[in-house]
Amino acid sequence: MVNQEESLWGEAGTEVFAALGDPRRALILTLLAQRDRTVSELAAHLPISLPGTLKHLAVLESAGLVNRSKTGRTVTVTLQPERLQDAEEWLHRARTFWASQLGNLARSFTPPSKETP
Repeated sequence: MVNQEESLWGEAGTEVFAALGDPRRALILTLLAQRDRTVSELAAHLPISLPGTLKHLAVLESAGLVNRSKTGRTVTVTLQPERLQDAEEWLHRARTFWASQLGNLARSFTPPSKETP
């Protein structure tokens, strides 16, 4: 039996969209799209505490959007763009489907053209 969430979201998963829904996590991803950053660098850009930043990073890591690596006492965060690509592919399929459906609906309300004899 297919899980309903799996059939709706595909490989991108609901975790990805939930993670993207928070503006602080979106800012983190924007910063990481520029280059890898340390946790301290990310925390400096956010209006929340370091523990709050770590909680947001945990959500992003759980969704597979970032990866953390530790060298000595420094934790570096790296963007995992493959998961964003999965989400974009799902959005493209959904957008294509709904555009088609709405186009069909609009055509059903259009009166038939009158042919002249």
